[in-house]
Amino acid sequence: MSGCSTVYLDNAATSWPKPPVVVDAVVRALTEVGGNPGRAGHARSIAAGRLVDAAREAVAEFFGANDPLRVVFGANVTEALNLALCGLLRPGDHVVTSSIEHNSMMRPLRQLESEGVALTVVACAADGSLDPAQVLAALRPETRLVALSQASNVAGTLLPVAEIGRRLRACTLAQPLLLVDSAASAGIVPIDIERDAIDLLAFTGHKSLLGPTGTGGLILGRRVDPAQLRPLKRGGTGSLSEQEEQPRFLPDAFESGTLNVAGLAGLDAGLRWLLAQDHAALRQQHDANTRRLIDGLAAIPGVTLHGPRDPARQVDIVSFTLAGLSCSEAGFRLDEEFGVECRIGLHCAPAAHRTLGTFPEGTIRFAPGLFTPSEGLEMAIDAVARLARSAHV
Repeated sequence: MSGCSTVYLDNAATSWPKPPVVVDAVVRALTEVGGNPGRAGHARSIAAGRLVDAAREAVAEFFGANDPLRVVFGANVTEALNLALCGLLRPGDHVVTSSIEHNSMMRPLRQLESEGVALTVVACAADGSLDPAQVLAALRPETRLVALSQASNVAGTLLPVAEIGRRLRACTLAQPLLLVDSAASAGIVPIDIERDAIDLLAFTGHKSLLGPTGTGGLILGRRVDPAQLRPLKRGGTGSLSEQEEQPRFLPDAFESGTLNVAGLAGLDAGLRWLLAQDHAALRQQHDANTRRLIDGLAAIPGVTLHGPRDPARQVDIVSFTLAGLSCSEAGFRLDEEFGVECRIGLHCAPAAHRTLGTFPEGTIRFAPGLFTPSEGLEMAIDAVARLARSAHV
């Protein structure tokens, strides 16, 4: 345990620490560039615009998008999902989703349901896995969208979104678009929107993409007609300023207001750091962390793991409960007594916890990252073992 006084296992909430190049990029944007992109012709404004353009190009490259202008930036994946769902769906449309979705998906869908959009929630298995055949069976002629997370933020379970996307495109009953929430998977699982038959990809920058908070966006695939997508907000874009109507061209149609330039500079740096790495080696590291936590926690009497318990079928998120201790007490004691920083409760995903059988108490969630030291994992496992023993004294 040498060298570890605390261990950060909340990377599914936001990754930490960030690579130094990310911090440097943010500092440079704030201290050297300044400027508001697209709002003036002076050097600082132009330099800020170049930072945004570079980030847009990095996102397109990372996710296999052919046109960087189809990368629409926003504050986070929540905003991106709202743009896709509320922008696309109309009363009378039908949408299919799964039973492990985050509230960033479910809350807008429930609101749309109250406004006349038909909603089908396909039940996942108790470990969070989803059978593609059940998604196909839920389709109707009026199905306009299938909206799914690629990975559960609670159990880490991977959903077969690429297989579903390819099967949707071969479907003759309906031709729905596929919207994927990549918040828990991007940066861990390789994503190529063309190869994976994804039409709309919502992403956040601050998790495994290693960027700052306040960054994210929506990528529009080639089958998406931007004219069919209503903006969430309208306002200043720095373009067509003589007009009082919102511009209709990309990305300005959906990017009103000043962008988070410093955050996007950091996101660009995080993406380029990832692009420069050996992707297979990174995935092996994620899998090794997951395997160690699964094996270590499973060996502790009183611990119940929730999820696939297989690194090949999940991202590096491990959820568990501890007999004799509430999640809130366990989380408090892990932090205060042992320096283990994690998240407990419902993780903004009550539907997922109902699926896993952990509602309403929730779970304790460990989410290591690329920079989690191996001794930190051992420290966390030992802390849980000591808590388990104390609960049965």
